[in-house]
This record gives sequence, structure tokens and C-alpha cells, in this order.
Amino acid sequence: MIENSFSFRLIVTEIDLDALKHVNNVTYLQWIQNVAEKHWSSICNFDSENKYVWVVIRHEIDYFLPAFLNDEIVITTYIGDSYGVKSERFVEIRKDDKLLAKAKTIWCLLNKTTMKPVKVPAEIMDILQSEKGIK
Repeated sequence: MIENSFSFRLIVTEIDLDALKHVNNVTYLQWIQNVAEKHWSSICNFDSENKYVWVVIRHEIDYFLPAFLNDEIVITTYIGDSYGVKSERFVEIRKDDKLLAKAKTIWCLLNKTTMKPVKVPAEIMDILQSEKGIK
């Protein structure tokens, strides 16, 4: 169990599938992005959202098992280390007790006005540290 994690469920639809009739790798990437955005929206404050924006600078994804039409999927994310302008986020994609894929994403904080990287300020670091996942 991962403490301080955020999850959501979905059902695989036809639009998620590729020519092999399993979930397309691009769909997994979209799910990874979606869970991160949903989690951040649930924990950030309005002031931070007006000043800053996160952008992805690196994704690492490992695929273990395929997902198919009508599978119920649980996507879970948690925050790792945060340092300088960056923050790590981990995602696990599961069907029942089976790990289908996992990802590590490095996010960079930008000033929303200048769109330049900015060191994670104390108020955001406090949020990230309080949400840091522990396995």
C-alpha cells in the first residue's frame, strides 16, 4: 500500500485500443498525465495555480501486461522527491491485483507569466512533502 496516493478508476473503451485490440501505449501516457493533473488539482491552492504551472520534462514507462476492452483499471499516483525546479511523480496502472504498467515522470515548475523554470517555492514544497508517497 502506498500512503498519500491518489487514485481513480476507469473502464477501457474502444477509443483506448490500438490495432492489436489492447490499450495503446499513447493511451497509457494520457492516463499518466490525467492522474497527475487530477491529483495536483485536488491538493494545490488557488494562489499556486495562478502563479505556476508544471510541465513534463521526462517520462519513463514500463509495460508489463496488456489491458483490453471493458477492463476496469485503477490508476494510482504518488509524489517522490522534489528538488530545485523539479518534482518526481510515480504512477501505477493496475487491473485487479495485476500491475499493467508503471511510470516515473519528472515535472518542472514554471512561472506562469514568464514560462521559465522556477525553484519550487516553500509553499509548494510543503504541499509536495506532505503528499510524498511512502511505500
